[in-house]
Amino acid sequence: MKILFLCTHNSCRSILSEALFNHVAPEGFTGYSAGSFPSGQVNPLSLQALARAGVSAVGLHSKSSDVFEQLAPDIVITVCDKAAGEACPLYLGSAIRTHWGLSDPSELACDNTLGEEYINAAFDACVAKIQQRISALLALPLNALFLDKVQLQVALDGIGEL
Repeated sequence: MKILFLCTHNSCRSILSEALFNHVAPEGFTGYSAGSFPSGQVNPLSLQALARAGVSAVGLHSKSSDVFEQLAPDIVITVCDKAAGEACPLYLGSAIRTHWGLSDPSELACDNTLGEEYINAAFDACVAKIQQRISALLALPLNALFLDKVQLQVALDGIGEL
């Protein structure tokens, strides 16, 4: 099973989702991430949040969704509201699409009045929310649900409300 996490810049939330998913994914499951307008770099605070969570950041890099034209993901999950409102590229084909909106902790990093502790807490809260949703996803009877895409869609949409 291939899951593609999308956001606009592919520097924070989608990167965190890719790393966290792959950290716990069972054999045969792989997470990827991309952006519609990638920034070209991973936010250093995202890498620090992954390190605090004990998750490897090896190989993570900001990239465009265009690099996945041949991927044929099973599930596409948008994690930012801007990306959710964009049209998905046609090559994503019949992938099941859902939205798991997440607040962007990287926006806080631009505010010089906030302390480092506050900003780190926001990144850690984002990591915790992603972990909660990934756990819920992996608890689904995915083999059975892929036989009924409507039920899978409903389940994935429900996870986005957690």
